Amino acid sequence: MMRYSAFSLLKNALNGNKDWKPAWRKPEPKPAYDVVIIGGGHGLATAYYLAKEHGMRNIAVVEKGWLGSGNIGRNTTAIRSNYLLSENQHFYEASMKLWETMSHDLNYNVMFSQRGVVNLAHTLPQLDVYARRGNQMRLNGIDCELMNPAQIKKLIPGLDISSNVRFPILGGLMQRSAGTARHDAVVWGYARAADQLGVDIIENCEVTSFLKDGDTVTGVMTTRGPINAKKVGCAVAGHTSELMRRAGVDRLPLESHVLQAFVSEALKPVVDTVATFGGGHLYFSQSDKGGLVFGGDIDGYNSYAQRGNLPVVEDVMSEFVALIPALARVKLLRSWGGIMDMTMDGSPIITTGPLPGMYLNTGWCYGGFKATPISGKCFAWTIAKDEPHPLSAPFTLDRFYRGYVIDDKGQGPTPRLH
Repeated sequence: MMRYSAFSLLKNALNGNKDWKPAWRKPEPKPAYDVVIIGGGHGLATAYYLAKEHGMRNIAVVEKGWLGSGNIGRNTTAIRSNYLLSENQHFYEASMKLWETMSHDLNYNVMFSQRGVVNLAHTLPQLDVYARRGNQMRLNGIDCELMNPAQIKKLIPGLDISSNVRFPILGGLMQRSAGTARHDAVVWGYARAADQLGVDIIENCEVTSFLKDGDTVTGVMTTRGPINAKKVGCAVAGHTSELMRRAGVDRLPLESHVLQAFVSEALKPVVDTVATFGGGHLYFSQSDKGGLVFGGDIDGYNSYAQRGNLPVVEDVMSEFVALIPALARVKLLRSWGGIMDMTMDGSPIITTGPLPGMYLNTGWCYGGFKATPISGKCFAWTIAKDEPHPLSAPFTLDRFYRGYVIDDKGQGPTPRLH
């Protein structure tokens, strides 16, 4: 397959773009594979690292829709590692390092932009909490700095930093190496790279049940027929519980909720970073096309619908206008929903099981997109070696039996509703 380069771009521009080849094949499923991975987000990354780092080639990725139709294409594109607990810090910082070289590694521009992420503080206790988190980040070698209101105003001129507002801005925690990437480009880049390594990507192929020998999973039954496999990896985000029910597993520490996201009409540059509102749940940035991309909290009820409800829309909009009043008359272009698999402690699950022959990647809560590369790398290790990767060892399923929760938000082992 042709490598993308300045030369190939010039050549195709001169011949009317007639020689471009499809980015990946559209194969028919084979009767059997060494590994079948369900899910075209983290699953694509997993297949790529299985082929690249573990020498496996007889791999299939099955996706029930088209590539990018799931959560990998339904997010607000933020990438960061500004967590409090060391387990999450090491994991997401390793992901950050992979993001920094991803375009070169995949020979595909994923539009990774290290524009920074700033968490706004609105009370003195909140600023103290950010200082604590920042100190922990620096102890683990992660960049961060505390900013005062004047510095934040210079960064985002539209913010109202006056003292007579409902949510005064007293400072913030900045991670300058954080940023955004184009979610569709990440899908296409991993798909193209995995395909070049021999991975079969089978779209419009929904898994309806699992093939078993006793309790051992030996493959999947799909809408395109049965596919046998020595190992089956499940990476289907918010549909994990439903998929596990089809395997006979009816209890997992997960709840599925809708998380809405929004994009406005295109504007001239007004936000040159990613920012989060500390007085509620709002995060926002501006895309390369000029739209403001933003989101808020999950809807407070269980659902598998890829759409949300109006109370959350009203909540998010009111928070945005409270921060930047000048945007009050900006028009909303569109909104969408992603299905979030929320664990009891807000941290992911990467593990062998829960059945022999099965491997599980789930529970990403709000962190799935930014974890894509390191999730794929660690899950590939787990599938290939039947043991946890050192970075994902804390995130096995048995931590819930042992009572070892990784509660970065500090609210106890309860569903992540707020």
